[in-house]
Amino acid sequence: MNTKPYRPYGGRRSHLLLKILLALILIAVLVFAGLEVYISLHGQTHLVGEPKLMVIFGCQMKKDGPSVLLKDRLDTALAYLADHPDMTVVVTGGKGNDEHVSEAQGMYDYLTAHGIEGNRIYREDQSFNTWQNANNTMALMEREDMDLTQDVVLVSNGFHLSRIELLWDRARNARLAGETYRDQYVSTLAAPVSHAPSAVHMFFREPLALVKSFMFDR
Repeated sequence: MNTKPYRPYGGRRSHLLLKILLALILIAVLVFAGLEVYISLHGQTHLVGEPKLMVIFGCQMKKDGPSVLLKDRLDTALAYLADHPDMTVVVTGGKGNDEHVSEAQGMYDYLTAHGIEGNRIYREDQSFNTWQNANNTMALMEREDMDLTQDVVLVSNGFHLSRIELLWDRARNARLAGETYRDQYVSTLAAPVSHAPSAVHMFFREPLALVKSFMFDR
C-alpha cells in the first residue's frame, strides 16, 4: 500500500523553484557579461590633454625581476616615456610577503636600468591594493607639492584600467571635496597581457573586483 501523503502542489512548487533558480542564474550571467563589456571598453589606451605625470600601478615582483604582467606595464610605460622625456613618474606598490623588494622599488630599478633618470621617479611603496595605490599616490603628490588636478596618464594592463579610473577619481574627489577645481584629464595606457593563464584568471576575477571596489573601496 502507498503510504506517502498526497501533496497536490509539490510538483508545481518544485517547478517554480527551478524557474526562480534559472532566472537568477540568467541574471548573474547577464550582469557578468555587462561588467566584462564595461571592463573591455575602459581597457583601451585613451590619451587626452597634456599629461605631465605618469602613475604606474604595481604587480608582483619575482626574485629575478618583474613578473610578466608587471613587465608588460613597464615596457608600455617605457615606450611612452621615450617620447616624453620631461614627464614625472610615480611607481606604486608595497612589498608583499612573497616579494624580496617592494613593487615600487622593483619598478624603479627596471626603469632606471632602461635609461629613465632616477630623479624623475617617485616611489610609493606602502600600498597593497588598487585603492591604496591611488590613495597613497595622492598623499605622495600632496607631500611633494604636486597639483592633484594636473593631467595624468595611468598605466596598467587593460583589464585593470576600469577599476583604476574609478578609484583614482574617488581618491582625488575625496581630497578636493568642497573645493572648486578645473577638470582633470585622465589618460590611460593599456599594457598587453602576455601571460595567458593570468588573462584567463583576470577574466573571471576582475568583474568581481570591480564590484567590490565600487561598493567598499573608499
